[in-house]
Amino acid sequence: MITSSSNKSIREVIQLIQKAKVRNKLGLFVVEGVKMFLEAPTEQIARVYIAQRAEKEIRENHGSKLDKLSCEIVADDVFDRMSDTRTPQGILTLVRQYQYSLEELLTRKQGSRCVDRNTGKSVSMIGGVHKKNPLYLLLEDIQDPGNLGTMFRTAEAVGADGILMSGHTVDVYNPKTIRSTMGSIYRVPFIYTEDICGTIRILQRHAICVYAADLGGRKEYDACDYRGGTAFLIGNEGNGLRQETAACAEVRIGIPMEGNVESLNAAVASTVLFYEAYRQRRRG
Repeated sequence: MITSSSNKSIREVIQLIQKAKVRNKLGLFVVEGVKMFLEAPTEQIARVYIAQRAEKEIRENHGSKLDKLSCEIVADDVFDRMSDTRTPQGILTLVRQYQYSLEELLTRKQGSRCVDRNTGKSVSMIGGVHKKNPLYLLLEDIQDPGNLGTMFRTAEAVGADGILMSGHTVDVYNPKTIRSTMGSIYRVPFIYTEDICGTIRILQRHAICVYAADLGGRKEYDACDYRGGTAFLIGNEGNGLRQETAACAEVRIGIPMEGNVESLNAAVASTVLFYEAYRQRRRG
């Protein structure tokens, strides 16, 4: 059992929570709580830490998964120091970072399965086949971890095919982002790109129409047809999209608002757009 907060492993966990540089160097991120542990794919888990007070209950309830993993028991006071939450649940998991490419977001690999949007049945895909009518979220310089996590959760809820983020978007492995995803981080593929306009052009070459959410958008969001390949472009919470980025989109769309509200929260705006696309696709 680990009884000292100066233990090398404990110091490493604390640094992983606090510093993106360390997360990227080690290729790991931290998740806390039973739910996030249970949803984490076993092959992605590097190590598990359990508070002494919670060991009996967690082993009784989840021993079948723990038996396959590297696990450390930690003294309660030490566990509380290494935790990033106010009320730790007694389990903390180190998970290996995900590595995706733009090509992976655009295609389904051989042997993978997906749900046919028309029949609702699971079907097998042929290797390298481009996705039919994919749905993506493009983010420019989103800074709030909670916003980003909510976008991941919504993306999974509507069956989106991936999230593409500019290089200055907040770290997806920030603990606050991870908590906000509620597990969607494990299932929604994503990439960062240093050239968002170049990435937009690649999407367009794959017959994906890019819609920029813009306060100056002349077309109302619910007047567009999102049943084909679609990507929604959302900008920074405070400044919106850069003009040169918005200009790369085929269509600039606006969300009508009443009262004195100038704009919607970025995560709320993405939810409105995602669910309009989802509504149209469900109805064919």
